[in-house]
Amino acid sequence: MQRRNMYCLGFIIVTVLFISGLYFSAQACSRALWDCDGKAIVVGRNMDWSDPMPVNLWLLPRGIKRDGMTGDNTLRWTAKYGSLVAADTAASDGMNEKGFAAHVLWLSESNYGTRDAKLPGLSVGLWLQYYLDNFATVKEAVAFTLKTPFQIISGSMPQGQKITLHLIFEDATGDSAVIEYTNGKPKVFHSKEYRVATNSPTFDLQLSQLHQYTGFGGNRPLPGTTQAADRFVRAAYYLKNLPSPADYRQCVAGILSVMRNVAQPFGIADPARPYISATRWRTVADLTNLVYYFESTTSPNIVWVTMQSSDFTEGAPVKKLDLIKNPDRVGDCSKEFEPAEPFVIPPPSDRMGV
Repeated sequence: MQRRNMYCLGFIIVTVLFISGLYFSAQACSRALWDCDGKAIVVGRNMDWSDPMPVNLWLLPRGIKRDGMTGDNTLRWTAKYGSLVAADTAASDGMNEKGFAAHVLWLSESNYGTRDAKLPGLSVGLWLQYYLDNFATVKEAVAFTLKTPFQIISGSMPQGQKITLHLIFEDATGDSAVIEYTNGKPKVFHSKEYRVATNSPTFDLQLSQLHQYTGFGGNRPLPGTTQAADRFVRAAYYLKNLPSPADYRQCVAGILSVMRNVAQPFGIADPARPYISATRWRTVADLTNLVYYFESTTSPNIVWVTMQSSDFTEGAPVKKLDLIKNPDRVGDCSKEFEPAEPFVIPPPSDRMGV
């Protein structure tokens, strides 16, 4: 069981299309972090995808033994913390029992470098899980990233295009970081001020462009397209202008209002980008109270899980909350998880399809 559990998290599989000689990715997401005036630290994330992307929620206990799935010289570890992830054939979002949350988003500019067999390898499909398994704070995760030599190894899609992601994470203090690889080395952006992330361009350019807009030092009007750079500006603007919440309910409602504003609707009429992603689902992670909310855009309901009532003890079974077969779940589903066989991922050298 433990051996199978090593492979319980999947790759982010992204369909890449070339239209009129221009590159567009079919996966584009948004993330925003809000400190609700001391009431809670909450983070929202939209999953945008060109095709329907149903997922289940999974509880993963402490003590699971994993490796980075990159051959002889691979990172090996035992999960120090239990975690909750949104996944089916891919895992891209989750939170651990210490209130440390992580998200992988597509970044076209990512370049993890040529494989160096002298460095321990970590499959890009397990990048998020490694951080959830091992860290309780952003400070710990950043220190490890900067001082520990290891290498992210990317898989490929059927067209041969590399899977290129960046990793965003935050903790219960409101600390936040973004890790991007553009020249084979990690570039870490670490600050409580880094509350928004989307996709291209790279994070430093996103920050630079933000200052061109009203409310951030410039005079350009708020942009309205679904381009990642425009979503970045809108998320930052509406996050900055959220009213002080009267209670916890308004904390969750406030971050959901921002994420819905930067969502991408179904059937966007854009001849230049006929395969642009639509928002398929969104999550809100309450890092203070350890509650994880999930909303499908094909369902009128929100479900949530109270992690403090979940069993993360070593030796506990992997459990699944089936949202694919039971899309009409609603409310607190903490007690509705059932033991399940974890799904299997192939090594990063294999080409995978959606």
